[in-house]
Amino acid sequence: MAYLKLQVSKGIAVSPSDSTPLPNPEFIMTTGTTTATTASKLVDSAATFTTSVEVGNIVVNTTDNTMTNITAIDSDTTLSVDDDIFTSGETYTVYKQAETGGAILYVGGTGNIKLTTSSGSILTFNGLNAGTFVPVQTIKVFNTGTTATDILALW
Repeated sequence: MAYLKLQVSKGIAVSPSDSTPLPNPEFIMTTGTTTATTASKLVDSAATFTTSVEVGNIVVNTTDNTMTNITAIDSDTTLSVDDDIFTSGETYTVYKQAETGGAILYVGGTGNIKLTTSSGSILTFNGLNAGTFVPVQTIKVFNTGTTATDILALW
């Protein structure tokens, strides 16, 4: 009897978002800590954003596991972002968007997952048990409609 064998080479904890796709854990652009609180901005007085990031990159607030898209590079120390997710003193990592196919998902905590497949289909998997793999090429996990926790994206 045949069985599915998963061979994973990279992965990242998923921050469900209705607007932001999965980041590519292979391409970290920069990391740091915010130094000011400004609505829909990421401010880091020690950053060099004009040479280290691009519009369209994904920034993950690693303090509270939320993420958003970079919409503009205002200066070397300030980025405009889609969502207001930063306050002073929070850590962040900026990634490129995943460009090659989708990820499969591992569900650590019971619940539902609403996702977008690599072909653009929007699906909801209901009643997933903890420890379940979702072998669907996924490019985005929605916040709305997702109740499962401790989700990992694996490539």
